[in-house]
Amino acid sequence: MGVFADTRGYVAEAWQAWNRFWFAPKDPATLCLIRVLAGSMLFYTHLVWSLDLEAFLGQQGWIPVKYLHELVQLSPYDGQKQWSVWSVFFWIDSTWLLWCVHLFALLVFFCLMVGLFSRVAAVLAYLLAVSYAQRISPGAFFGLDKVNCMLAMYLMLGPCGARYSLDSIRRLRRGDTEPVRPRVTANLAIRLIQLHMCVIYLFSGLAKLHGENWRVGTAVWWALANQEYQSIDMTWIANWTTVAPVLIALATHATVFWELFYCCLVWNRFTRPLTLWMAVAVHGGIALFMGMITFGVVMIYGNLAFLKPPTVRRWVDPVAEWFAVRMAGSD
Repeated sequence: MGVFADTRGYVAEAWQAWNRFWFAPKDPATLCLIRVLAGSMLFYTHLVWSLDLEAFLGQQGWIPVKYLHELVQLSPYDGQKQWSVWSVFFWIDSTWLLWCVHLFALLVFFCLMVGLFSRVAAVLAYLLAVSYAQRISPGAFFGLDKVNCMLAMYLMLGPCGARYSLDSIRRLRRGDTEPVRPRVTANLAIRLIQLHMCVIYLFSGLAKLHGENWRVGTAVWWALANQEYQSIDMTWIANWTTVAPVLIALATHATVFWELFYCCLVWNRFTRPLTLWMAVAVHGGIALFMGMITFGVVMIYGNLAFLKPPTVRRWVDPVAEWFAVRMAGSD
């Protein structure tokens, strides 16, 4: 009976910990910060398509819609062709309508960034981001697009406009001075982003184990020496014939170790700061030295999900209050 009672107690404690992890109400500050940053990234990266919209997204663009429809899978049931990918751009066949949808999407992304009608904007932003990604796939579908869609998807689940938004300023102007309450959905959305980041890094690390350059410790050098992506020439490091091989091997193996064990280290309060600073170093290096600025930055945005709401409020609240005062003074 004693063993049974102990087992039942352990199960009860594990169940309570599970419920606290997923469903404990949390301040939405972290989610709201991610909304501002992810919204700005969505707005900027889709604004770039405007430079040659017809070529990127038109029916007869660089990747014609007809060609995409030929990339279909056979149904396992009847062997018939089926099309399982959806995008609103598959049905737009006129230039003026393409521009109308594109401008509407930019408006949605901007509303998400500034927090205007945030919950509606989050849903529309996710659907539109997926539409863009499916239209440009497989020719121009990169990690940036995947992370953009991932963040937009989880922003739909929580009160992403509760702080740092025009929605919050509108509530104050209506006389609603009730403080922002902790929400279960705010915690749920952040937890899902956190777990998604762990999955991304784990599978990225496992994939690197299959690469010979990563195993022998030279992958970082080949990344720095690749002129196709090179934005800052770092090949001068090869002149350090004594220490360069050691530094490159150390950076290579440290990257693989960090990605493989990110899902363990980031949950511990003692190793979390080092793990997140490593994320800033890795993705900041990708942005600075390899020219993939938007991808490096958006991955850092994803890592911000591990910041506690009090930390976010300590950093962001003074800036938000400054903007709120300036906007109130302009009326």
